[in-house]
Amino acid sequence: MSEAWSGGCQCGAVRYVFSQKPQGAHICHCRMCQKAFGAFYAPLVGGPMQTFTVTRGEIALFRSSDQVERGFCRDCGTPLSFAYIDGDWMSVSIGSLDHPEAFPPKDQHGTESRLNWANGLGALPDVAPTEERHPETAAFIKSTNHQHPDHDTSVWPPK
Repeated sequence: MSEAWSGGCQCGAVRYVFSQKPQGAHICHCRMCQKAFGAFYAPLVGGPMQTFTVTRGEIALFRSSDQVERGFCRDCGTPLSFAYIDGDWMSVSIGSLDHPEAFPPKDQHGTESRLNWANGLGALPDVAPTEERHPETAAFIKSTNHQHPDHDTSVWPPK
């Protein structure tokens, strides 16, 4: 059996798969990526368009420039994809993959827009886990969690 690399949005309305391991993991600091992800940078990885298939739902698209379409879940807003309109490469948000730990970024793009403090993020102090600091809150969140699990499901949401 061949290896497949799947992922999807937070609510489970959109699922996708790559038929070969994505490559080129990087973070992009450009202002468009910052806005699209609502974050300091966008972590992306991808593969040839023909290796990418949406297996559930439909990726909503926003044309952020005349050359680029960015995909997201219309239901929960999860940033999912980045592709050049006439390109043959599909990039996805590393965090939307079921196993994001397999894709450590190798380089940085759009550094002209990098926030001057972004490189120091890894040096920030760790805070104790929510389970230790607020056990009741953590238990409530766990018992009411609507997030799709990090694997494919035949039916979602569960009945």
